[in-house]
Amino acid sequence: MKQIKYISTLVIIMLMTYSCSDNFLEPAPVGTPNGETFYSNDDELELGVINMYDGIQGINSTSSNDNHSIQVEFYVTEMRSDNTQTKSSEGEAAQFENYTIEANNGIVEDYYRSFYNIIFRANIILENLDNATAANRSRFEGEAKFVRAYAYFNLVRLYGDIPLIEGVIAPGDKEVQFTRRPKSDIYNLIESDLNRAIETLENGSKNRASRAAAQTLLAKVYMTTENKRYLEAQQLCEVVMNSGFSLESNFKDIFFNEGNNEIIFSIGYIGDDAQNSQNFSAEWLNAVGRTSGVNYVTPDAKAALDNFGGDRTQFSYRVDQAQPTRFQVVKYIPDGDATLGIDPTSSNPTQAGNDWIVLRYADVLLLHVEAIMGASTETSVPAALASFQLVRNRAGLTTPVTTITKDDLLLERRVELAFENHRLFDLLRFNKAQETLSAFSSSIGASFSATDLLLPIPQREVNLGGGVLNQNPGY
Repeated sequence: MKQIKYISTLVIIMLMTYSCSDNFLEPAPVGTPNGETFYSNDDELELGVINMYDGIQGINSTSSNDNHSIQVEFYVTEMRSDNTQTKSSEGEAAQFENYTIEANNGIVEDYYRSFYNIIFRANIILENLDNATAANRSRFEGEAKFVRAYAYFNLVRLYGDIPLIEGVIAPGDKEVQFTRRPKSDIYNLIESDLNRAIETLENGSKNRASRAAAQTLLAKVYMTTENKRYLEAQQLCEVVMNSGFSLESNFKDIFFNEGNNEIIFSIGYIGDDAQNSQNFSAEWLNAVGRTSGVNYVTPDAKAALDNFGGDRTQFSYRVDQAQPTRFQVVKYIPDGDATLGIDPTSSNPTQAGNDWIVLRYADVLLLHVEAIMGASTETSVPAALASFQLVRNRAGLTTPVTTITKDDLLLERRVELAFENHRLFDLLRFNKAQETLSAFSSSIGASFSATDLLLPIPQREVNLGGGVLNQNPGY
């Protein structure tokens, strides 16, 4: 059971028991520890570390008061791109596809609240490192700094300038809690945290932070910041490429043979376990007893997959049998599909066991191409061609490629990583978001503008800030 008492969204005193999947070492419940006296030894710090991943995992519930974390991430990423939409354009979810998001949107608040909760959990570990033994202190630090960097990287890309909380702060400290800091300050912390994680972590884990996960994330950070650092990103990708990862020969197995050698970092779930399962994949199939499904494939994304997806297409989307003009995401089907050879991950689709993949090797190969290309519009560098060809070969697209343009790469990333919450961030990183989304929104009768590139700061946070926290333009 997860019991979290909020003092505000950013300042949380936890009196909790821990529940974790078997991927997180499955510790037994430990009663109700006091937040001021816990974390006094390695065993307690280990539980705190596991609790960070539990925060990313989110709570499988329909309550708007719970922290759903990555279980609602598709709304704020994929459904704001040209990849997915609602089935019937109903309710609060339709604000994302129509670019009419309001500052009091509950999903926007949920994601913001959830990820600052994750940051708090990481800061708790970092605050108590002196209580760890020398044998474990560095690992605890590395995992906490990776998780904190991961959380801040998502927040800064989605919300822009945000409060920077580097430690456990006192209730009522509004200046720290609600003062928005420049993106450059956020990225400086992210870079520092990831470099420390690289120094202290080893490879081996899929559901916890690793050196390769930190290297991959840092490579992406270097190509996202205003001052691009392409050479350093390329070097990081090449280190990961020499760390023993490989592409799965069958595209389906990436998602339904969990813990495979293509996975660099994923969040684990357990099917039919109320505390450690997920329901977002059921939402995508309209399998939660509602009248309107979400994260349905747009005709635009379907056309891209049909024309350029190769063998990936059948394992990326399928026809909704109840409404044949609509198309569902296949990558995380909870109740299986016999025609595709996919087994169920649970008996109840709303308690799905499908792990969520955050980073995988194909992403690294395509980031490697991007880093080599740098500020150029195309490349014929053999190393870039080799990485690009590996991804395409797996998809059955074996015709040799001799030149890669930026548009080629962006399209390949779209069809390879479709519905994995990368598309919006790719468009932003390639400086193609405004052009692409303006054209897309016009084609569906929506109205996209430059201010829609950022989410609103949740109105509840603005109110709690009492004038300290200002809103993003356009909201």
